[in-house]
Amino acid sequence: MTNRPLPDSVPSPGGGRTPKEPAGPAAAPAPVPAGLPGAAPGPVPGPASPASPAATAVRPAAGPGPVGSPSSGAARRGTRPGRGGPGRRSPLARGGWTPWLYLAPALVVIGGLLVYPVYQLGLISFLEYTQAQVSGGQPTTFQGLGNYAALFRDEQFWQVLLATVVFAAACVVSTLAVGCALAVLLTRVRAVPRLALMLAALGAWATPAVTGSTVWLLLFDPDFGPVNRVLGLGDHSWTYDRYSAFALVLLEVVWCSFPFVMVTVYAGIRAVPSEVLEAASLDGASQWRIWRSVLAPMLRPILVVVTIQSVIWDFKVFTQIYVMTNGGGIAGQNLVLNVYAYQKAFASSQYSLGSAIGVVMLLILLAVTLVYLRLLRRQGEEL
Repeated sequence: MTNRPLPDSVPSPGGGRTPKEPAGPAAAPAPVPAGLPGAAPGPVPGPASPASPAATAVRPAAGPGPVGSPSSGAARRGTRPGRGGPGRRSPLARGGWTPWLYLAPALVVIGGLLVYPVYQLGLISFLEYTQAQVSGGQPTTFQGLGNYAALFRDEQFWQVLLATVVFAAACVVSTLAVGCALAVLLTRVRAVPRLALMLAALGAWATPAVTGSTVWLLLFDPDFGPVNRVLGLGDHSWTYDRYSAFALVLLEVVWCSFPFVMVTVYAGIRAVPSEVLEAASLDGASQWRIWRSVLAPMLRPILVVVTIQSVIWDFKVFTQIYVMTNGGGIAGQNLVLNVYAYQKAFASSQYSLGSAIGVVMLLILLAVTLVYLRLLRRQGEEL
């Protein structure tokens, strides 16, 4: 009688066949002790159950995952994956010093030409520094905020500050309006008129402020100026009245400042896809609507730059006022802060008061710039 091998399955009571269980102590599945990962809920086996090597063996811990996975890297470092862990390298450790090394020469030059003079300006504003201290006749004494207190008690300072703010705002708005309008015009004319307008604008931009102011004085001269003859104004003096003098200086400031805005905005318009402008034209939008609803939102980062530059330049206008109004106009009616500081420092030899005015101007410009940038960031603009 031959021994036939047993089949892999045996009949079940329901008529089916069930797999045959392998014999031996190792055939029983290894229970996972309660409390370990992967353990199924249920009663813990008691001590009466037979202890076998397979039953009491603990499943080994899971090994590291695939190469490059977060779990494998975290297991090797011993930290949790994520941001801010102890094993995360800082930007400087990943080569963040390289840009600063390239910027170091420029930072050194800026520190020598800007930071040190600003430091000296602030230092003198806290001292008693007049002609007596400059010549060495009297020692320099520390005044603290005394110069600022004397400056803020001066009514003329507040009048000059108000005139400076209004004049600078008018210059900025006029410069942006003229520059943006001519930038749009450059995109509408042919090559030859565009080149002529570019050359004329760059010529005005390259003209020194003293030369430009002198030329504008000759144009509006009451005796020999061609403007009065064309307009039939006779011997009308443009610099005698306060408002006409400010208007004349405003025209000269806009004339020498609009080329920067025009060239910058024109470059930004050229970067706008032509399909966007064509779609707006096909929808029936006018040129003003295209500028207000299409170009201006897309050019907002560029407009931010030219606006801040214009605010800084126009707020500290000196040469045009000093040359065209002969040092601030009759009885100082056309004074701005820069000319006022010059008169206090050099005409009156009150260098500490002139330095205090310079510090106030610096703080005002920083505050205006920071507030403007903060408002733009609140609106979600990328700068």
